[in-house]
Amino acid sequence: MNNWEIQFYEFLIRGWKPKDREATAAIIRDVLAEYGLPWEPTLADRDVMEVEAFYWQVGGEFWVIEQEGQLVGTAAYYPTTRGQKAVEIRKMYLLPIARGKGLGKFCLQQLERVITQSGFQTIWLETASVLKEAIKLYESSGYQPTTGVETKRCDRIYFKSLF
Repeated sequence: MNNWEIQFYEFLIRGWKPKDREATAAIIRDVLAEYGLPWEPTLADRDVMEVEAFYWQVGGEFWVIEQEGQLVGTAAYYPTTRGQKAVEIRKMYLLPIARGKGLGKFCLQQLERVITQSGFQTIWLETASVLKEAIKLYESSGYQPTTGVETKRCDRIYFKSLF
């Protein structure tokens, strides 16, 4: 299930493994804190602590990004009920050391490729206005703002049709 790898310059993108649980949680917690957003391990971030149930068991994927053997980022998606054949991109976070190198754009493109190959037709994602780099990436990649935010710490929602 998670034996694939994609190289992007000095970064290795691969499927999440149970041994990555604590490091993955630390990345997300640290990036959220950097932007003044709360870490919510029993609410919005419960999926990070229970990847098997929230991603694997429902047909989603959770990826980690390594640089020289250290985890520096995450990216994920899972099916959602926001429409037929729809997914939500989740947990796209990069530590500062991994930013500004095109890695976020590359990860988003890879997620879209896998999502399309899996037969999904619409991608949703939620984010917060303070994550200005993420918003710029999503908007420049064809994501359209809409309404219906469900996550307390988020104030923006976007979608993209793949057909």
